[in-house]
Amino acid sequence: MEHILFLTGRLAEKSLIRMMESIQAEEFSYEIHNLPITVAALMTTEKILRRLDNTRNADRIIVPGFCIGDIEEASRKLGVPVERGPKDLKDLPVFFGRGPQPADLSQYDARIFAEIVDAPNLSVEKILEAAAAYRADGADVIDVGCLPDTDFPHLEDSVKALVDNGYTVSVDSIDPHQLLKGAHAGAQYLLSLKESTLWVASEVEATPILIPEQPEEMASLYRSIDILLDQGKSFIADSIIDPIHFGFVRSIVRYQELRKAYPDIEIMMGIGNLSELTEVDTGGINTIMLGMMSELRIGNLLTTQVSPHAKRSVAELDLGRRIMFRSREDISFPKGYHTGLMSLHERDPFPNSYEEVKELSEQIKDSNFRIQVTADGVHIFNGDGLFTGTDPYELFKNLSSLNDNAPHAYYIGLELGRAQIAWQLGKRYTQDEELDWGCAYRSEDDNNHGPRLHHKEEKSTMQARKKQRRENRAKNTKQGCDDTTPK
Repeated sequence: MEHILFLTGRLAEKSLIRMMESIQAEEFSYEIHNLPITVAALMTTEKILRRLDNTRNADRIIVPGFCIGDIEEASRKLGVPVERGPKDLKDLPVFFGRGPQPADLSQYDARIFAEIVDAPNLSVEKILEAAAAYRADGADVIDVGCLPDTDFPHLEDSVKALVDNGYTVSVDSIDPHQLLKGAHAGAQYLLSLKESTLWVASEVEATPILIPEQPEEMASLYRSIDILLDQGKSFIADSIIDPIHFGFVRSIVRYQELRKAYPDIEIMMGIGNLSELTEVDTGGINTIMLGMMSELRIGNLLTTQVSPHAKRSVAELDLGRRIMFRSREDISFPKGYHTGLMSLHERDPFPNSYEEVKELSEQIKDSNFRIQVTADGVHIFNGDGLFTGTDPYELFKNLSSLNDNAPHAYYIGLELGRAQIAWQLGKRYTQDEELDWGCAYRSEDDNNHGPRLHHKEEKSTMQARKKQRRENRAKNTKQGCDDTTPK
């Protein structure tokens, strides 16, 4: 039987003991050892090598998930395999195979075409930079977008540069001559050929993407399909998604009809008309469209990232196609596979309870603050006590042990935190204002319509700073009076 040595800190020891008892492992024995250090998350491989006196006959050593340092080096020096555990103790059951396991999302069957929409206005170097970013996010094909009535003298050079750098390339233009130039330069796909421009397909080896002559003129698309089927030439058909309120539902039906009419052909769905023209976080839109594609066995999708709110579309689509493939193969709902598309909410946001936080806080004797979040709110605690709230400004009133510059430091820290989140997510930041999470969070301003008519109420940090300034002025005045004594 395998024997596992768990290394932890003083504060996490009791929780780890309880968690391992709840697992009731029968396939291995274990021992829990406090290094000793106070906080397990601050453990390093250096501290392990310095403080671990022996390996207790362990076959494997598991250290906290936040442990930093060279794990392989620690394994070599200790002569025992060292492995990081989960970052949260509550995930240990999954770590040992209890409960849902991480899904294999390595497979997918939808090809992502990512369009560089303003390619004529970019240098070859900038096009390569954009392509590298798309590829890093999961794009399979770099689509070089041409603009109507816009010269693109470096089209061929751009396509050649992309091909030379290992990219699969498509060219998107309504001008057949630009399509020909792109194909001769090495493009493997051409968007978008109509019945009237189908002749281009006979002059090049590139695979054409076919669209109707007019948006709802499906008969023309069917005729183009039949011609290329008779010729035995590869192609991809796209019946075109229309924006919401401009034929969206009907356009979805056209894809269903296209698949019914031609069960075995390759189909493309371009989703930019939804993701770009609907002001909503794109993760949900992209996932729903991938679900439709999965049901209809549509293996090609075209996306853009023009609007700031759509700047993560390629990455979302890459993860989404993997989830849809796996769930379809499992004959299951697309749920429980990965949390990467839940930008606002978590599957399990509060792993700890207030009672657990309170128990931990009672072990703390020093002045360093710890912060945790549960369903009950935000908890901050040190040796002076535990304080709970939902408004950081209200919590500040209880933090009297902070140094003399605390009000300003607290304010700057809070604002920098908000600013960081705004930067990471691409949200608008206004100093002294809460971030706007839309309908995901009901703020106090939801009931206030129109412009604000008064200044916001002073928060506790400003009140504390003003009090501190008054005290400093009084102190300085007193010192000035004392200094007037004749020498």
